[in-house]
Amino acid sequence: MTETVTPSRPAADARPARTTRRRARDEEFTAFVESTATRLRRSAYLMCRDWHLAQDLTQQTYTKMYATWNRIRTSPNLESYSRRVLMNLVFDQARSRKSTELVVADPPDHSAGPPPSPELRLALVDALAHLPLDDRAVLVLRHAEDHSVDTVATILGLSVSAVKMRNARALAKLRTLLGQDFLDPE
Repeated sequence: MTETVTPSRPAADARPARTTRRRARDEEFTAFVESTATRLRRSAYLMCRDWHLAQDLTQQTYTKMYATWNRIRTSPNLESYSRRVLMNLVFDQARSRKSTELVVADPPDHSAGPPPSPELRLALVDALAHLPLDDRAVLVLRHAEDHSVDTVATILGLSVSAVKMRNARALAKLRTLLGQDFLDPE
């Protein structure tokens, strides 16, 4: 008499538990994306001045984060982590970019009078694009997103003094590019 041995299978209860955990993880990640997507996309746009590229960089950021979500989800500051990932992608993209062409829908109107708010923003974004990428990252994080110097230093992996120095240098360059009477025309 021959006895038949059947290979052991995981308990039937393990599959629904894994599905439940995966669903909970996905819901948690989706909530994170919904709460941060607008700000992250805006930061990406300010760095690259191309809404399509900004969207791609934002999606790449979330893709990288999703791949490691189980490990990073309990991190104390996921928003800072997401900005760090985004900035790394921006720097990588800029290094690999073959062309220096900047895509804009309409060039800003440099009229003699005070520019209305949308034109002011276009002129500022245009001037920002003329700054080195490292300086631009400091200004975007520090002023557009209103992060502290310490937070910017952590996100970019710089010392606090380096952030302060780059911030001062970048603001001086912006003033030179925009002119002294840009914000206070007579």
